[in-house]
Amino acid sequence: MTTPLLSIKGLTKTYPGVIANDDVTFDIAEGEVHALLGENGAGKSTLVKAIYGLVRPDSGEMSWRGAPYTPGAPAQARATGVAMVFQHFSLFEAMDVAENVALGMDNPPPIRELAARIIDVSQNYGLPLDPSRMVGDLSAGERQRVEIIRCLLQNPQLLIMDEPTSVLTPQEVEILFHTLRKLKSEGKSILYISHKLEEIRALCENATVLRLGKVVGRADPRDESARSLAELMVGQSLHQPSREQTKPGEILLQVRDLSLPPQSAFGTALKSINLTVREGEVFGIGGVAGNGQDELLAALSGEFRSSPGAIRMMDDGIGHMGPTARRALGLLSAPEERLGHAAAPDMSLTENALLTGAWREKLVNRGFVNWRKARGFAERVIETFDVRTPGPHVAARALSGGNLQKFVVGREIMQRPRILVVNQPTWGVDASAAAAIRQALLDLAHNGAAVVVISQDLDELMEVADQFAALNAGTLSAPRPVKGLTMDQIGLMLGGAEGDSDVAA
Repeated sequence: MTTPLLSIKGLTKTYPGVIANDDVTFDIAEGEVHALLGENGAGKSTLVKAIYGLVRPDSGEMSWRGAPYTPGAPAQARATGVAMVFQHFSLFEAMDVAENVALGMDNPPPIRELAARIIDVSQNYGLPLDPSRMVGDLSAGERQRVEIIRCLLQNPQLLIMDEPTSVLTPQEVEILFHTLRKLKSEGKSILYISHKLEEIRALCENATVLRLGKVVGRADPRDESARSLAELMVGQSLHQPSREQTKPGEILLQVRDLSLPPQSAFGTALKSINLTVREGEVFGIGGVAGNGQDELLAALSGEFRSSPGAIRMMDDGIGHMGPTARRALGLLSAPEERLGHAAAPDMSLTENALLTGAWREKLVNRGFVNWRKARGFAERVIETFDVRTPGPHVAARALSGGNLQKFVVGREIMQRPRILVVNQPTWGVDASAAAAIRQALLDLAHNGAAVVVISQDLDELMEVADQFAALNAGTLSAPRPVKGLTMDQIGLMLGGAEGDSDVAA
């Protein structure tokens, strides 16, 4: 038998109160695209961090082409031939592409030479990049190219990719897949982590499935359906979100000619935004990352102020109010950036529950925190939304991305908002958790709330939304009923062609 590129045997890693990896064993062959699947908290992140030298296993062994492999740091992993593209970008917006690439290299060449290599490698792999462009001016897809090219310049033999398509358009996904197939044809191996199971089926030839830190199955994704892969991950049948159709009620949220200048050097201006959301309605907003999604959520939540009449809640102007005042009225929000914006990384889940639930959950009385009630609220969120954590005392940064996402969205839903605005509600969560979050949003609307869902996942919006509008360069298209809307029409709307006769039909 051919010696595997990377062999993992009996790898175990524990943290206080949780076994992250439990006797994990699998191989990655030369020239193979291997999927690593599992629910949020299944142990995927810990495993790839061990491969990349970010954590040290408690027991077990790894071998690289038959020789012992024990990376003590990422630099040692890179020297061996392992590179990793992380889910969250680590780029400086005020620096250009070449400077950012240099920062991620152990021994970067002179900038002029590096710029020439960036052009050569990026064109060779179908990911063209201008090394002189400022990162702050790049789209999310272009920023990911920077991360990938930085890895490819090191000529890796194993490329680890963690949720690489979460911020990409369908066209950018196709470009990425073309690049990955070219790498495979050159004999490179890829360890691919994604919750988008149709992508796994299209790209990968082997899959290892983790559940609660253990390997529970292996499969050829090409022989499976997305549903069967999801059920292998969760160990049970997959729930499909559903909702009883109800007639929308009174107008709860109205935005009239909302315009705001960019709030930062690389921000997006909002231009004459208009939208109306009724009681019992889900209003879906789609768009490629960087077109004003964060700015729109900040304007609706009160982080960015506007004229009082630009945003109205039940016909009262609230544009001048801050987040606390809007929360008191029942307008709650959950931003896209969960760690640092939606949650304070070093605070416990109890403290993070307190941050947004203080007034609606009556966790504070005359300036004194009722910590027992705050802990109880956090525990209810953890239980209701199946957040995998040892308890509410754990710091937010200790949770996997998907589990923190469940906590952040669940924390807002359980405060029974009249209006909820959420950006990327199921970003980075597994199929089962995504279905549960979408069902919770649908239930919230069914019980009379107005829900605004901002998402780059068009399938998600088609599943939950009643009305759809596209955000392009800070401008929102006229809304269309989701029922009967085709992907071609949506594509035109995303490109700013809302007035096209085909779209208006």
